[in-house]
Amino acid sequence: MTVTVDDRIEREVYVPAPIDRVWRVLTTPEHIRAWYAPGGCEIDPHPGGRLQFRWDEHGEFHGLVERAVPDTLFRFRLALEPDHAPSDPGEATLVEFALSPEGRGTRLRFAESGIRALAVPDDAKAKHAEYATLSWTSALEELAAIAAASHN
Repeated sequence: MTVTVDDRIEREVYVPAPIDRVWRVLTTPEHIRAWYAPGGCEIDPHPGGRLQFRWDEHGEFHGLVERAVPDTLFRFRLALEPDHAPSDPGEATLVEFALSPEGRGTRLRFAESGIRALAVPDDAKAKHAEYATLSWTSALEELAAIAAASHN
C-alpha cells in the first residue's frame, strides 16, 4: 500500500490588526499560551534561540529559531517528538510565519515543510501532516482572534 504524504502545509489568514500587534501575539509566551501551547511556552525569538511548547496531553516540544525579522518573518525548526531537541532535518519540520501589511490589517502566511524528510515511516508522516493541518488551522484562527480583539 502506498501512502501519499504532503511535504508542506500552507495556510493564510487576514488579521484586522496592525502588523506589530500580530507580531507580539505570534512571538510572546503569554500570547502563545492562549493560541497554541496552553501548557506554557518559553521562547527566545532570535536566530539561534531555543523554544519550547508544552501541552499536558502531548508533552514538551523543542525547537530552534532559524530566522526572526520583527513584523516580517518568524521561522523555526520544531521537533517531531516530545522532549527531544532537533539536531537534524529528519527529526524536525520547518515552521514559518510571514507577515505583510494589507489595508488596515495584516496578512499572515503560515507554512510547515519538511514532512517527507522526517525519519519515520510514511504512515507516521501522513498522520503528522493530517494532525498538523488541523491543529495549525485552529491555532491560526485563534491567533487572529486574539490579535484582533486586543486591537479593538
